[in-house]
Amino acid sequence: MKSKWMLALLGVLAVVGVYAGTVLATPPSGQSTTTLAKAPFEPFNLKAKSDPPGVWKARLKTKGTSDLYVIDNTFQPGGTSGWHSHPGPSFVFVVSGTITNTMKMHRHCMSQDYSAGTGFVDPGGDHLHMIQNNGQVAARTIAVQFLPVGATRRIDEDDPCS
Repeated sequence: MKSKWMLALLGVLAVVGVYAGTVLATPPSGQSTTTLAKAPFEPFNLKAKSDPPGVWKARLKTKGTSDLYVIDNTFQPGGTSGWHSHPGPSFVFVVSGTITNTMKMHRHCMSQDYSAGTGFVDPGGDHLHMIQNNGQVAARTIAVQFLPVGATRRIDEDDPCS
């Protein structure tokens, strides 16, 4: 008799766990996404320097094949990307309007506004963020993403700031 109750309890807990996981995720709303380009790139090791020396340097190195994406996002007024992460870095350009990027940094949450003509880097990995359009007009971003070949481009996450 005890084993029947234990099995019933485990079944209820499993259903509650699945339901909670579904409810806690924060899906996009008022956002449309178009993949403009996707291509695999073999490993690369790029180094660039400016003239005069020491003023500016850049280095980008990958191991293994990468999938590079160019993503076009439009956010309607009040639209949001929902909380998510990416397995690799993204360079995000704000093309029109203004967006708010809210991110989880260690144990703190912070927000930064970006308007047309500005941009930011999302480092990817365990860096969670959410983009919102708090303005009165549509906002548009273009993102260039570097991901491990075959990786899921976007991972929906629970709200870490509530």
